[in-house]
Amino acid sequence: MATPFSSPTLQLTHPRVEEYLYAQTPERDAVLKEMERFGTGLDFPMVGPLVGRFLFQLAFCTKARRIFEMGSGFGYSAYWFAKAVPEDGEVICTEGSPENASRAKTFFKKGGIEKKITFEVGNAIDIIDRYSAPFDIIFIDIDKESYPETFHKALPKLRSGGLLIADNVLWFGRVVTGDRSSSTEGIREFTRLIYTTKGLFTTILPLRDGVSISIKI
Repeated sequence: MATPFSSPTLQLTHPRVEEYLYAQTPERDAVLKEMERFGTGLDFPMVGPLVGRFLFQLAFCTKARRIFEMGSGFGYSAYWFAKAVPEDGEVICTEGSPENASRAKTFFKKGGIEKKITFEVGNAIDIIDRYSAPFDIIFIDIDKESYPETFHKALPKLRSGGLLIADNVLWFGRVVTGDRSSSTEGIREFTRLIYTTKGLFTTILPLRDGVSISIKI
C-alpha cells in the first residue's frame, strides 16, 4: 500500500514496513497535520512526516542557523526546518508558484514561525545567486532534470561541515529501470556528482523516495 505522500513506480520498502513506520510516527502539531491533509487532497508531492522529522533532526543536531531551500512548494519541509533552527535562525524558501507561496505564508503564520522564514517567488537556481554564503544546510527539491545544475550552484554556498540534502534521489525506483527521461537522467547525474565530488561524503537513505545527505568536508 502506498503512503499518502508517494506514488511509487517501484515500492522501495515493503508495504507492511511502511505502514509500521507511519503507525509509530507521533502526532504532529495541528498546522503540520493540516498541511498533510491539504497535500494529500491535491496529490501534491511532499516529503511527509517521516522525512520531515529527519530534516528536523539534521538541522537540530548540526545547530543549523541558516538554511536555503531550493524548491519549497507550500512550505511543508520548511516548517520542519523552522521548528529546528533557533529564534534568530533563518530558512529561505524558493517557489515558482505565487499561489503556493501565499498558502505557505498562511501556514507559517498559523504555526508562529513566520519570523524565521524568508519566502522568494521565482527560480531557485537564480535566487540563490542573490544570497551570500555560507549556509549550514541547502535542501534540494526542484525539477529533477535541474538537479545537476542545482548541485553546482549550491555547493559553493555551503559552509565546511554543512549539509547538502536532496529529496527524490531514488525517484520512485525509476533510477534502476531503463527509463531515460530527462528527470531520471538528472537524478542519476546528481547521484554521480554527490558520490564522486572531492570534499563530499554522501549517504543515500531509502526513506520514502530516497533522501541523500552529503557533508561538505
